[in-house]
Amino acid sequence: MPDYPHTRRTKSKPPRIGVFHRALVGELTSNGLLVFAVLLGIVVVSQLIRLLGDAVSGRIAVEGVLALLGFAAMNYLAVLLSISLFISILLTLSRAYRDSEMVVWFGCGIGLTRWIRPVMWYALPVVGLIALLSLVLSPWALQKAEAYKRKLESRDDVAAAVPGTFRESRQADRVYFVENVNLGSNRVGNIFVQSTQNGKLGTMVAREGLQETLPNGDRFLVLLNGTRYEGTPGQRDYNIVEFERHAIRIDSVPPKLAQPWVRTMSTPELLRERSLMSHAELDWRVGLPISAAILALLAIPLSYVNPRAGRSLNLVLAIVLYMFYSNLISVSNAWVAQGKLSPGIGLWGIHALMLAVTILMFQRRMMLFSWRRLFGKGRVQPEASA
Repeated sequence: MPDYPHTRRTKSKPPRIGVFHRALVGELTSNGLLVFAVLLGIVVVSQLIRLLGDAVSGRIAVEGVLALLGFAAMNYLAVLLSISLFISILLTLSRAYRDSEMVVWFGCGIGLTRWIRPVMWYALPVVGLIALLSLVLSPWALQKAEAYKRKLESRDDVAAAVPGTFRESRQADRVYFVENVNLGSNRVGNIFVQSTQNGKLGTMVAREGLQETLPNGDRFLVLLNGTRYEGTPGQRDYNIVEFERHAIRIDSVPPKLAQPWVRTMSTPELLRERSLMSHAELDWRVGLPISAAILALLAIPLSYVNPRAGRSLNLVLAIVLYMFYSNLISVSNAWVAQGKLSPGIGLWGIHALMLAVTILMFQRRMMLFSWRRLFGKGRVQPEASA
């Protein structure tokens, strides 16, 4: 029987999935931004509470809280982006399994490895940003934070005093209390100063005070309209002196020298350094974007959801593998710093092991899908002959 034009068989073409890839990348991006915003909010709130506690105790100035908060947040950005990348891929593909979208695509002949391309389109820019943060921006932020802390610690006692709190001098011979500060001028109100001189305890109370600097650079705290009480504790021979003006010398604090710390060193400096600590820090910085890329691939087979086993089983397994990977990196860095492990094995050995685990999970998942197509209920029946 001849073939008519309307009955001719045409070769089937694979489905066009470009639109689906763009939609998948958009969903991954939205989930990643949401997860990153939640994690960043948690980190910012925890760091803000810690810095506010330091500001109340007088260890740092109130005006330095926001600057130190920004430096701390930038230091954590690389790790937060890595976690957000892993969780967003896991949540997006798990949702596709629960809504049976993955079953449809597998039925169309699209294998699990075809999901690597859209996932990496989403992951590679994030990995590049993680590399920039880990190798350049995070060390710079830590260096600036340490320099700012040293600047705050080198302030004099009066400048470091916080209104409403008692502050002890660095020489431990004076205690200051300032009730309020006039930001528009160099004056403070309701000052309390207690000092010990020649074995006698002296207490001065003044309504206001100001700071003066002499031409030679000496600085003084000038108390105005106050009273001085001087005597020995436990005895009655106290002297009470009222004064209109009393000057207290402010001892200058020499700035602290910067202590060498590998985490604040730039990446070129680490490459020139040959110490064990520098090798360990370099392994950590280079390994962070590598681990983010491997975790992005690992999330593809981990996102499989079996309705019979429960929807949260894959999330538990993903958390366990992430914690194992993270702890393995930390342990290897510690061993490199102690000289128990070579830097090459500490960097490439751990990531090669996790890459092998990722490949094995891909093969296991693809083999499981192949067996289900051959022997499961959804087996393709042979076409009947005409």
